Amino acid sequence: MFVCGSLASVPKMQLDTNSMTLSGLSAGGYMAAQMLVANSDRFSGAGIIAAGPVYCAQNSLLTALEHCVNKIDSPIPVSELVTEIKRWESNSLVAPLDNLNKAKVWVLHGSKDGRVIEPVTDALVEQLKALAPDIKLTYSKDKPYAHHFPTRDNGHACDTSEAPFIGQCGFDAAGDMFRYLMPQTKTASDTANGKVYDFSQAEFIGDDVSGLAETGYVYVPAQCESGNTCGVHISLHGCNQFAGADNVGLAYIEKTGINRWADANNLVVLYPQTQASNLMPFNPQGCWDWWGYTDENYANQKSAQGSAILKMVAALSK
Repeated sequence: MFVCGSLASVPKMQLDTNSMTLSGLSAGGYMAAQMLVANSDRFSGAGIIAAGPVYCAQNSLLTALEHCVNKIDSPIPVSELVTEIKRWESNSLVAPLDNLNKAKVWVLHGSKDGRVIEPVTDALVEQLKALAPDIKLTYSKDKPYAHHFPTRDNGHACDTSEAPFIGQCGFDAAGDMFRYLMPQTKTASDTANGKVYDFSQAEFIGDDVSGLAETGYVYVPAQCESGNTCGVHISLHGCNQFAGADNVGLAYIEKTGINRWADANNLVVLYPQTQASNLMPFNPQGCWDWWGYTDENYANQKSAQGSAILKMVAALSK
C-alpha cells in the first residue's frame, strides 16, 4: 500500500538506531560504502552491488570516469585511499575504523556487468580488508548478472541492463543479503504487506545539500507502525533509478524484494532520493555523490547527503 503525505503523516516509531544496516546499487553502493566507513559506530553492515572503493574518485569527476566505473585507464590507488581514510580517522572525520572489524559486508558483482567492471568492485573488497583485517565480508562475482539489482521474478532479463535496473534472475539478492547481515533472519513471505509512505525531504535539505529530491520514501511494516520496536535499513538507489525517473517510478522501492524481508524481520526501510540536475550540481543521472559534486567532504562524516539521511532516520523515531 502506498500512502502520500508529509513527514508528519508518517507514524513516529520505536526504532533501534544503534545497529542499522545499509544497501545500495552502483552509485547507491558507493554511497552505502561511504556511510558505513564514515559512521561505523552506527552501522553493523552493508549490502553493496556493483560499486567501487570509498573515495575512488578523489573529489574529481575525471578521476571517477578514469578508473571507477567501466574502465581502468589508470590503476586504482587502493593503498593511497586507505591512507587518506586513516588520515580522516585521525582528524575525527570518520568513526574509529576498528568498528569495521565488527561489521558484516555483503558484496555482489555480476559477471555480465559492463557498467561497473569487476576490477572496480575487487578494489572495494581490497580496501575494506585493508581498513579492517577482521571484517566479515562475503563477495560473489561469478553469477551471470548484468548491471542491476537481481531478484527472483521481477524486472528485465537477467543479462540486460536497462531501466529500472532490476533483473529477473531467479535469485533473491535481498534475501541472500539479509541472511548474511542478520544471522537470525526470518524467511520472507511472497508479498510485502506494509505501507510505503512518501515524505518531504525539504527540511533536511539545507543550502549545502545539493542533489536531494523534494520527496523521500519509507517502508513501514504493520508491526512497526503499531508499536513494536523495529530496526532500520537504509536502501540507496542507483543512477537513473530515483523515483519519478523515466520508466522507473517506484520500482526500486517496491520491486527489489527488500520490503518482503523487512516485513519478516521488523525492519523499517528508508529510501532517500536524489534528483537529476544539469547545472549546480552537474548530476544529470541523479546519482548519489560519490565523486564530490556536493563538496570535498562527500565521503566522510561531514557529507551533506549522509548527514541529511541520518537526520531523516532521527525524525522517524519517537
